[in-house]
Amino acid sequence: MMMENPFLMLIAGIVFIILVAIIFWPEKGIIPRRSKINKTNVRVLIEDALKHLYDCEYTNLTCTIHSVAGSLHISGNDAANLISKLEAMGLIKSSSDSLLLTPEGRSYALRVIRVHRLWERYLADETSISETEWHTIAEEKEHAISFEQANMLAAQLGNPIIDPHGDPIPSDTLQMPARRGIPLTSLKEGESATIIHIEDEPEEIYEQLVAEGLYPGVQVRMVESTTKRIRFSADSEECVLAPSFALNVTVVPIPKEEEMKEYLTLSKLKQGKEAKVVRISTVIRGQQRRRLMDFGIVPGTKITAELSSLGSDPVAYKIRGALVALRRNHTDHIFIEEV
Repeated sequence: MMMENPFLMLIAGIVFIILVAIIFWPEKGIIPRRSKINKTNVRVLIEDALKHLYDCEYTNLTCTIHSVAGSLHISGNDAANLISKLEAMGLIKSSSDSLLLTPEGRSYALRVIRVHRLWERYLADETSISETEWHTIAEEKEHAISFEQANMLAAQLGNPIIDPHGDPIPSDTLQMPARRGIPLTSLKEGESATIIHIEDEPEEIYEQLVAEGLYPGVQVRMVESTTKRIRFSADSEECVLAPSFALNVTVVPIPKEEEMKEYLTLSKLKQGKEAKVVRISTVIRGQQRRRLMDFGIVPGTKITAELSSLGSDPVAYKIRGALVALRRNHTDHIFIEEV
């Protein structure tokens, strides 16, 4: 029995050392990892709060503790503590009725916004991920990469100046162009405009706007505007939205003399008919757009509807002497003029 005690003590000592290592091991232990997670969560809240304050500033809205709490989905007490931390860091200052960014806070916010919008541009142009997922993924990535890494991503993308929703991307020197455009609801009946921005929050409204085929670059003409509904044509297709949904669409009016002619889509070209490609909608982007261009589908190209499959999807078109099968989800976004 006396021989077993030292052995048991040795085993107990080894187990104790292992437990201490699991809990306290630098970077890998439970406590260091939990501390890192807590620091990350605090940083995420700080950066999200700064983004909210900048958005209020950019859109001329008043930012308060309550608006921060609502935007970040936290309690009023947590929002008050967060605001105190931001003030102590010199990133914001309080006035009698609102919260304001300091120059340092504004620069920090613009760095986060630049990363976010560059990631959305990357997801739109370089992946096949659905547009309804871009914002959520970019929300995660904006806190995970450095400003220098974001600049490398920008160079890879050709230094874009707008994200796929039409929002301007802050430059590498953190310059942001002035806000422009008016809400779709401001158009009068008979007026035309071009969509320049689709707001991607709240998610439910954005999904409805996407389902209606609305995106930056689409030309619209107001048909009916009442307090109950907004009815308009978008690239020759009629759409109806509730006014609250239409407020999330920003447009730039088109003068009468500059209005573009309304064109057919390739999907409506009858078999045996020939047409000329006028433009490809901006909803076709990235790899899909490059594939169409590889087929020779560019403005000015003549194209003939040759063969239709059962159900008319896909349809074979004659393009520069070759037959190319295209599906409706592409031909709905290729605009033509019949020859």
